[in-house]
Parts: sequence; structure tokens; C-alpha cells
Amino acid sequence: MPEEKFEFQSEAAELLKMMINSVYSNRDIFLRELISNASDALDKRRIEKLKNSELADFKPEIRIIRDKDKRTLTISDNGIGMTRDELGKYLGTIAKSGTKEFLAAAKSEDNNNQENLIGQFGVGFYSAFMVADKVEVLSRKLGESKSCLFKSDGGGEYTLDDDASRDECGTTIVLYLKPVDHEVITKDYTDEWTVRDLISKYSDFIAWPIVMPVTRHKDDKEVIQDETINSQKAIWIRPDSEVKPEEYNEFYRHLTHDWKEPLAHIRLNAEGATSFKGLLFIPSEAPFDLVVDPNFGGISLYINRVFIMNDCKDLIPEYMRFIRGVIDSDDLSLNLSREILQDEPIIRVIKRSAQRKIFNELKKLLENDRAKYEKFWNSFRQIFKWGVIQDSEHAKTILELALFNTTNSDGWTSIAEYKSRMKPDQAGIYCLAGRDLAALKSSPKLEAFKAKGYEVLLMSDAVDEVILVNTADALGEDNLKLLNISLDSVNVQTDDEKSAAEAELKEVEAKFAPVKDQAMAAMGEKLEDVRPSLSMTDSPACLRESSNGLFQMEQVLRAMGQNPPPQKRILELNIKHPLVKKLMDMAESKDEQFINLLEILYDQSLILEGAVLAEPASFVKRLNEVMTKAFGA
Repeated sequence: MPEEKFEFQSEAAELLKMMINSVYSNRDIFLRELISNASDALDKRRIEKLKNSELADFKPEIRIIRDKDKRTLTISDNGIGMTRDELGKYLGTIAKSGTKEFLAAAKSEDNNNQENLIGQFGVGFYSAFMVADKVEVLSRKLGESKSCLFKSDGGGEYTLDDDASRDECGTTIVLYLKPVDHEVITKDYTDEWTVRDLISKYSDFIAWPIVMPVTRHKDDKEVIQDETINSQKAIWIRPDSEVKPEEYNEFYRHLTHDWKEPLAHIRLNAEGATSFKGLLFIPSEAPFDLVVDPNFGGISLYINRVFIMNDCKDLIPEYMRFIRGVIDSDDLSLNLSREILQDEPIIRVIKRSAQRKIFNELKKLLENDRAKYEKFWNSFRQIFKWGVIQDSEHAKTILELALFNTTNSDGWTSIAEYKSRMKPDQAGIYCLAGRDLAALKSSPKLEAFKAKGYEVLLMSDAVDEVILVNTADALGEDNLKLLNISLDSVNVQTDDEKSAAEAELKEVEAKFAPVKDQAMAAMGEKLEDVRPSLSMTDSPACLRESSNGLFQMEQVLRAMGQNPPPQKRILELNIKHPLVKKLMDMAESKDEQFINLLEILYDQSLILEGAVLAEPASFVKRLNEVMTKAFGA
């Protein structure tokens, strides 16, 4: 097929213009990105070889060739390669690389941090245009006989040409470098020591040899010879004392394409019946798709320093899938497949060890660096707290690592800190769950607890409602049970106060009966019960749940993405409040505005919980009717 011309997609012009006229202070990253892509291609070819023993053996390498006269820099690999369609898809269709998000983020970042976005959004190939006027990519897919050549000068077009040839599978990228002008392009990327310095800084740990032909003098003659210019020594094998913090950070960037520094790194080193080493990282921020993508994350698995697979889910619990890193075992078979991975006993040993190490590191952060731990908690709590439900063995540990808002504190509070402030007679850890923190803080259900000085945990994540239903006693001590104050069975009255309240409620029982009868007749599809209450101090009404757990189960199912039918609630009315006294008078006289006022109190209770009214227009209409009558308008 002859050479064909194509146009980049809509965002390409802006992206390429940004690269070509780059204001980035660090143009050196282009080499890191291209070498990283070449390394991934070699990983993929090695995996194909493991799957199919009939494929020919190969000697993997990344080759760099410098040509000072032509001012070209060539990065070549003998990895898996790309077909014509894949070249168009991955290089020509820039939007596949998350360009919209990249452009939005780049515009909001300062100049010193913009270059870090390139790898984060998968547009690393295009960083070549920061140093090159033209880029050519020649590629041949493993198992294919045809090659294809991609060309672009960074404008709005590119070409694909099938009349190109490559002796073996792999990819060759040729950069036609811009001239050195000492203002914008300050380095000569055809210089041997410039290239060596960049590879030493960014790519020394790459598992595959990076080979570069160099000129040496021997016996008064110039000789060109190949030299491997990276150590290839896996960073997780080296002693911790020999690895600099910047090396850990650079390896993390290479592994994850997250250009923010990690919060912490965790070394794994087990020797004995089961031997393995590893290096895990706690990221500083959650990627945008972590919560919405249940398949996100996993650890890279190596066996005897040979890459086996990325995103190995069996090496880490699902609720720790934000952890990134590598684990390398000497005891697993090289032909291990994903299908038999979960049944491998060694994998279970590794998983338990990694889990234990992560818990220990999080405990250290919580105790020694609260600011850093709170950064972790803000980013990953909605994933991590699911472990209370998914992992009963470690539910207590996870709750002890959890932080909550409370009625007594503007910041985060741990269970241990809450426990230190508990009153001696306190029955347990009082909790109130909902979807909106501001609504929780103003909930009428808190009034009785605040009046007596009891602190209440305010739990505003979706998983919290599930935790309260399923693991209320996960902390393992009777006085540390999580008590949901939305339940009608949880209160802070003493025996004497209960007796006095029962007597007072008995006195209004006859007058309250018409309220209950008329309310249930009109709103029976919404309400399980309507009853008088003395637990509130300022509010006229609130909604509670009975101890049968049906409403909590509804919340659990909703948190899991299902849509169950709504459950009935209990409407509590504060008999000391003027509105409720008026309501009782209206019920007794069968006032036509009784139902309107009752519905308003019901809807107000929903609003205070942060709920969205199903029929706001009806609420406004009822409110207007009641006010019209009240003011005689």
C-alpha cells in the first residue's frame, strides 16, 4: 500500500504546539519516555514467548544510535512491535492517550511541574517533539512479515507507509533533532556523555540492556564498539542503604507514570521456605479512575528478575489496590499463568506478607507523620475502608487506622483518640452515617448527645453505612461497639430519665393519638410509625430507623450500586416544640392543613439528612399554603 496521509484528531494541534513550543524546563524527559515505551514492548514480547514456546528465542535490547552529522538520535528495540493499524491508533489518534485531561491539567499546572504530566497521561511519545523537528517510527509486529513507517513533523498531519522494511519485529524511532541554540535547546543529544547522564539519571534500573555504539581508541586506532550503559540492577534487589531517595522516586515514576512523589516506600524481603523480594509504594494522590474502575491497580510480578505480568490482583487485597510496586519471587515457575495464580500457595504467603507490611507502614505514618497520613486518608479512604467489610480478619486493624470527623473536632479523629475522650459511662462509640458532612453536623439526631457532651463520629462516605450494619462489633470490645444513633434503640438517657420521659409521654398519649392515626392514614406508604419524642432539644422532627435493619440494608444495597425499593421510616415529633404542639391541636380539630404541616416536617427531616426531595414543587406548594393561612394572607 503506498504512503497515505492522515490528520491528527482535534486536540492534536494544541498538544503538538505545546510540545514544539514547549515552555517545559526539563526537555530531557523525552529520552526517559521513549526508553520506557521500548522497555514495555520488550516485556510484552517476553510474555508472548512464555505463552508460546514455539516462538523463536531472542536477545532483548534497547539500542541508541547517535549521528552528529545528520543530527539524529535513534532509539530502537526488538520488542513486540506494532501493526499499521496500531501505529495509527496509538500514535495518530492522540485522544486515546487522555489528551483532553492532559491539556486541562497542563493549563492549570505551573511551568516547573508541567513536564511531569506527560507520562501521567500517557502522551510520552509526543515529548519527542520538544527536541525534534521531525519524527519517524518504523515498526514490525511480532509474527507479521510487513513493516510500516509513521512520519510526522509535529503539524496537523502524519503519514503511514507500508513500503518500508525491518529485518525483525520491534520498533525504531528516529528523531531529527532541533539545533542547539543554548537558550531553548541547551544540550546536544547526540553527545555520548549527555545520553549517558540521562540514562544514568532516569533509566539505569531498566531490566533490559540499553546498548550504545561508542568510539574508543585502541592501538592508535578508532574503534566503534557496543557498550551497555545501564546497570540493569533491579532496585528492589539492592540494599535499602544503597538506594537514594531520588532513585526510589524515579523508579516509582517509571513504574506508575505518576509524577507526584510517593508518600512512602515499603521493602519486602523474605528468605526461608518461601523467598521473595519486593518494593511497594503508597501514592500521594489517587488517580482519577481509581474509585470508578474496580479493575484498577495491582502489583507487577517478576520471577527471578524476569517480568511476568503487570497489575497482578492476587498479590494484594482489593481494598489495597491503590498500592503500586513490584514483587519478585525465586520460588514460582516461569510458566505461571493467570489462571493458576490464585491457587498457588506461595502467592498467598506473599499476599499476607505484603498486607502485613502495608499495615505496619500505615501505622508508622499515623503515629509519626500525621500530615502525610491525612494526605493518604483523603486520597484512598473510600477504597481502604471497604476492607472492613471484605476482610473480617483485619477489620479491627483497618478501623484502628481509620479517621473520622466528629462533633467535637474540626479535623480528623482516630478511634484511639475518640476512645481517650469517651465518658466513663458511655455504652459504645456513637456514630451517625450519611452522604453529606454538613447535613450530618446539623442533624437533629445529635441534639440529645450534644446536650450531654457525648462525642459522635460523623461518617459521610458510602461505605460507612455498610460498616455500621455489618461490622458494628469489629473492634472486639463491648464498650467499643459502633452504635448507630439513627436507630431507635440507641439513646443516652439514664434509667431515671427514661422513667420521667415515659411518664411525660404518657400524659400526652391521648392528645397525640389523633396525630398518629391521621398521619398513618395519609402517609402509611412512607412511614413505619409516628411517635412523640423528647430526645430533640431544638428541632421539631427527625427520621429514625427501627432496629429491624431494613433501612440500613437499603443503604447498603445503594452503596453497592443497586436500586432497592425505599424502606419506611419512623417519624419522631418533638412534643415540646411549638410546631408539634400546633400540629397536635390541628389533628384534634381535624384542620385541613394538618397533612400539609406534617408533610412539611417530613420533608424538612429529609433535607436535614442531605436527601434530595422527590417532589420539591409539592413541598413548596404545601409550605406556601401553610404560611398563607398562618399569616392570614
